[in-house]
Amino acid sequence: MSSVPTEAPPGARPQAPDRLPMPALLALATAVFITSLTETLPAGVLPQMSRALGVTESAAGQTVTIYAIGTALLAIPLTAATAGWRRKRLLLTAVAAFAVANTVTAVSSQYLLTMTARFVAGVAAGLAWALLAGYARRLAPPHLQGRAIAIAMAGIPVALSLGVPAGTFAGQAFGWRTAFWAMTALTAVLIVWIVVTVPDFPGHRRGERVPVLGALRVPGVGAVLFVTTVFVLAHTVLYAYIATFLADLGMEDAADLVLLAFGAASLASIWAVGARIDRRLRALTVASTLLVAAGAALLAVASGTHVLVYVAAVLWGLGWGGVPTLLQTAVGHAGGERADAAQTLLVTLWNVAMAAGGVLGGVLLDRFGAASFPWTVLILLVPVLVTVLAARTRAFPTQH
Repeated sequence: MSSVPTEAPPGARPQAPDRLPMPALLALATAVFITSLTETLPAGVLPQMSRALGVTESAAGQTVTIYAIGTALLAIPLTAATAGWRRKRLLLTAVAAFAVANTVTAVSSQYLLTMTARFVAGVAAGLAWALLAGYARRLAPPHLQGRAIAIAMAGIPVALSLGVPAGTFAGQAFGWRTAFWAMTALTAVLIVWIVVTVPDFPGHRRGERVPVLGALRVPGVGAVLFVTTVFVLAHTVLYAYIATFLADLGMEDAADLVLLAFGAASLASIWAVGARIDRRLRALTVASTLLVAAGAALLAVASGTHVLVYVAAVLWGLGWGGVPTLLQTAVGHAGGERADAAQTLLVTLWNVAMAAGGVLGGVLLDRFGAASFPWTVLILLVPVLVTVLAARTRAFPTQH
């Protein structure tokens, strides 16, 4: 499918000039948190999941891959199919689908059923990701829309800094199913929160469509999408199998602490990015790439030096935390009038890269062992850095 509806005009009551609707934005941030945590939680409990489901760790790692496939395959067609829905109804539908998928994952003892639930969760994520940034933008006055998006996207580093470590700890202490049950409970609370605090917006008018693939012809969009695809691929190769990588270093019991260090640094990263992105998009993107590369380089040589692993996790988190906000902002500005189509392509390619990262990580694990992950990250980040440095006019401009 090559087209998707454009964004509808705002329909909510106007906001005060210098105020943001924080209860509604925090509800959206929690939806982002649930989306991100549902996506990444298996990384922290991979060994336990593989044993419970009776499969290898590389096979269990495909629970991340199938999630991404669900998003990549259906983000564009489902966004188009639900174009006429009221925005609040669509958001509640996506959130409810997460509750169902995580509940099935929590009770399933069969690999095929678990993979089906994860696919459904990925489909829900496709709807959510195509909706949330635009929803946050509509809730704010024009001069605060960037800040509103940053608040909503803060759910990503919070998921990494608190959610995944907490889920990993719960998985180790009480069993991995407990973590997914907790996700279901949080989702139930979020549904009520959305109903009470988030205003509604109209869907799109019939026939109001733009060609998605046409956004590729806009200067700068292709470069941002290339950076997105390769950067996410590099990150996922390592992150999806981080518990396995740490076990190879004799640090399986420290997975929750390493992920906590990574996530806390990610939270600091998105704060720094949110404060400076309007003036320093290019510099921040270059810095993010170099920090992730530095973290991967340390992991590549860490061997049994546990202190280096924690330092590497902090560098990796400082680099990665702001990447979603940086790339969404870059593609939105480069896309101009076709920003919505460009955002839809970014969501799709992001999840294609995640799916590919899960597959590539499984192949690397089976053929070369977990030690190959950080070296692969370093190799993949070379074209990312080159592209960011070269695309100085439209994709990652010096003046922003």
